[in-house]
Amino acid sequence: MPRRFGTEGGITPTDIAEARKELGRHLAQWRAVAGLRQVDLAKLIRYSRSQIANVEVGRDNTTRVFWRNADAALGARGALLSMSDQVRALVQDFQAQRDHARDQVRQQAGTPSTPPISPVLACPAACACGPAVVGRWTTREIRALREALRMSPRAFSEHLGMTIATVSSWEHRTTPALDEQSVLDQALTAADSHSKARFWLLLDDPEGPIPGAHDHPAAARRPTATPIHHANRIRPAS
Repeated sequence: MPRRFGTEGGITPTDIAEARKELGRHLAQWRAVAGLRQVDLAKLIRYSRSQIANVEVGRDNTTRVFWRNADAALGARGALLSMSDQVRALVQDFQAQRDHARDQVRQQAGTPSTPPISPVLACPAACACGPAVVGRWTTREIRALREALRMSPRAFSEHLGMTIATVSSWEHRTTPALDEQSVLDQALTAADSHSKARFWLLLDDPEGPIPGAHDHPAAARRPTATPIHHANRIRPAS
């Protein structure tokens, strides 16, 4: 794996990109050994073929659920999951390195650094919007994330590795369990900067309900989202 935060030279976006490509190559190799096409693996782990193709060339930083399912389907015995965890740790170290650099700039400018928010989900390397945390995933936040990712309910459920019935229930009436909320945390963490920007815009417009909320008037009238922390910003609940 590439060098980690705290070592000479630090981590660069190129390191992140190369680590993801290497992980993708390993996925393709395990798939080939298993004698499976991309479409075959997609059916086994309930993801789209295009997403597997993107992962194999390093263009998609998908969730841990994806790697857990792929590892089991290909009989990798934890090898793929472990490598994906290393890449995720590398991304988190890259964010820590960037935060450290920002703190140094603030100190040189005489501006006190912002206290850390816990827990903090690290943004992917390509994102410049900083840490992002959702306190509790509710219907509003889940719909906002799906719309921000420009995904249909079916594509969104495949992206999360969940059934479409489960995701549909989240969007209409059911609060996800804690382990299910962690899947949503990972999806937000893995989103690119444009998707994250759309996510915050959707949540920051209290007068405009998330698309699809018109079938539940009570949800549409709710003026604010669940408390959300975002890079030097804390918005308390109403």
